[in-house]
Amino acid sequence: MQTTDPLQQDLEAFCLYLRHERRLSHHTLTNYQRDLERVAEWCQKQPIDSWNNLTPQHTRAFIAQRHRQGISGKSLQRELSALRSLFRYLMREGKADSNPVNGIRAPKSDKHLPDTLDADLLGNLLNAKPANALEQRDLAMMELLYSSGLRLAELVSIDLHDIDTSDATLEVVGKGAKSRRVPVGSKALAAIAAWKQVRDNLAKPDETALFVSQHGTRLQPRSIQQRLKQWALKQGVNRNLHPHLFRHSFASHLLESSSDLRAVQELLGHADISTTQIYTHLDFQHLAQVYDSAHPRARKKK
Repeated sequence: MQTTDPLQQDLEAFCLYLRHERRLSHHTLTNYQRDLERVAEWCQKQPIDSWNNLTPQHTRAFIAQRHRQGISGKSLQRELSALRSLFRYLMREGKADSNPVNGIRAPKSDKHLPDTLDADLLGNLLNAKPANALEQRDLAMMELLYSSGLRLAELVSIDLHDIDTSDATLEVVGKGAKSRRVPVGSKALAAIAAWKQVRDNLAKPDETALFVSQHGTRLQPRSIQQRLKQWALKQGVNRNLHPHLFRHSFASHLLESSSDLRAVQELLGHADISTTQIYTHLDFQHLAQVYDSAHPRARKKK
């Protein structure tokens, strides 16, 4: 049954636009919908019965209320971004006269630097010998995550013949359905080749996924997260080993060696270089530690 609420009608039309024209992923679309439905509920209590009646003052009041509830600046920025996109769509469709979100910023919150693994620990982890086919698969996944800086969803979506071994590259589809080509290191290629030798013993005949479960179907994100935790326990790594940790380590180690921020941005598939810049803070932390331990005027007296 179709809703008669104008706010919900416009919201449903916007979500259809995001799905079919912008081709956003299900995860991103769900986030947009959840954030905007929260704003719609707030509007109904004011009461505001049309998006066109939402003013900058209303928007600031909504954000202020959410901030008092303890919502982080990052989450508030995401909600503002969703609302800003909605109004760009409504203005295009002639359903709004202006964008009440323009010029409004969320309160800043402390930056949390991404966690990383140091190169030696990663080396020990990846040099472990797999005991069976599933561990060979896990090793290949970890090598590829670290070699190419992949997101979990990108790893899951790789098909059997996606990796071009002739030039050691892989084309992946990232956020916003944007594709990029990334290099695949020799260690990752060797681990994947070893996994392919045993993959057919597990995979169903018509399964196209590179990484499959013990049931022969495409491996799911939750299963990968659980397998990495098991691998960490077996190898005695006292860390929360998760897929994004390899991506963070990939970016941090590349920046430490090359300092080429633009190249790392391209490899990670970041739309905005400011997202990549957080890894420069990690690099500075490393330099600061070296300074503290080595500079004659910085060392603490024993």
